[in-house]
Amino acid sequence: MQAAQNDLITRIGPGTPCGSLLRRYWHPVALLDEFEPRLDPAMALRPLKAVRLLGQDFVLWRDADGRHSLLDRDCPHRGADLKYARHEGDGVRCPFHGWKFAADGRCLETPAEPSIHGVGSTLCQRVRQRSYPLRVAAGTLFAYLGPEGVAAPALPAFDCFAAPASHSFAFKGLWRCNWLQAFEVGIDPAHASFLHRMLDEDVDPAHTYGRQFRGASAGSIDGERWPMTRVLRECHSPEIHHEALGDKAAGLTRITTLRLINERFTHVRVTNALFPYTFVIPLSETVTITQMHVPVDDINTYWYSFFTSFDAPLDKETMRNQRLANTELPDYLPKKGRSNDWGYDATEQASRTYLGMGEADINVHDQWACESMGAIQDRTREHLGTSDKVIMANRRTLLAAIETVKAGGTPPGQLDAAAAAALVGPDTIDCVAPAAGWESTWREGCAAKRARAAWLAGTPPAVGSVPAPAAAATASNPAA
Repeated sequence: MQAAQNDLITRIGPGTPCGSLLRRYWHPVALLDEFEPRLDPAMALRPLKAVRLLGQDFVLWRDADGRHSLLDRDCPHRGADLKYARHEGDGVRCPFHGWKFAADGRCLETPAEPSIHGVGSTLCQRVRQRSYPLRVAAGTLFAYLGPEGVAAPALPAFDCFAAPASHSFAFKGLWRCNWLQAFEVGIDPAHASFLHRMLDEDVDPAHTYGRQFRGASAGSIDGERWPMTRVLRECHSPEIHHEALGDKAAGLTRITTLRLINERFTHVRVTNALFPYTFVIPLSETVTITQMHVPVDDINTYWYSFFTSFDAPLDKETMRNQRLANTELPDYLPKKGRSNDWGYDATEQASRTYLGMGEADINVHDQWACESMGAIQDRTREHLGTSDKVIMANRRTLLAAIETVKAGGTPPGQLDAAAAAALVGPDTIDCVAPAAGWESTWREGCAAKRARAAWLAGTPPAVGSVPAPAAAATASNPAA
């Protein structure tokens, strides 16, 4: 890749081509948990916090009626920092000159302005702080930073947004790197056989709850259930397929990864990618993870993970505590990073894990892979192979989408209500299947999983659950 192209697809601040593209979508801006006094005691007194998104600074706050608001952080009077605003229940007031703003950005008061002939100043009627649309989904506040007066798109009808609170859990964390390298690790099926390889199997069910790759895959081989750790360790040269689901403009891609076990069995892993930075993967036989990689700025990224159960309600307290063991609140900062070598242990690498950075939380494995590339990966030095076909295809889509927006067009994944409603699911699975006939096996497994979920009763089937005609499937699955 040329340096100019790498710069084009990684720089996302205001006025940049890629930034203009990304501002066409909804972005997670905070967990609802971030306003929970039990997790952040400061919120009991003053539910307001500074946030940064796509290289812009904002204040996010909740008023006395429970409504959330996202405002530009600089006061429109003389630019003072509204992170330190006085929270007055029905508005926030700049301490510099007392200007007060409502949740919708209206200026309510400019108390230092004098009355003239007994008539109060009308300056506040001519001032407005920009306020950005917010919506709540999956326990998270989403923001839309697109041009004023342009309607925001719809969110897809993904399972993570449809599941009841009892079957849904959201968490986040910060990585010190560019958004694109963070997303690309999630759509790279080959890395899991190495980066996440465990040298022992450790399949005690008491230790696998909420842990990716530690439980068994669906199905068995000669009556034996194989844990994902064994599949990844012994079958490390996958066959990777990718195809567009539904309308290509929807921006949804299914990624199917086959790991041949022997002449009779293959392992099938089905994941999905939604443009521009979301992927959907299986955590276990009954839980799916939907993960988004949201640019804070050019060199920092928050990942948001949405866990969806198709079986019993989630033990959210256990899942939260598992992740808080490696996370510092209130900003969800990782305790491991470059400053402490991501927890690297050479003894562990020699005997327990391929990487040597722990086995309880594989998220730090991905963190190391992304952060160790540098703040912005230099893609001019890459040597890509066949196993990188999904990454190459996504980069082509990203470059084309940037040009589409430049020309005034509509990029993939910017959904109207009808297109969003059609994106149900999508299905994910880890399973063992016959080497011949594996496709029907994974589809049947996904259908059974959805049928067991009471909260899905009466909903449409997942997008792409019915096989495409053979000719169309071949055409939509290019080699790279």
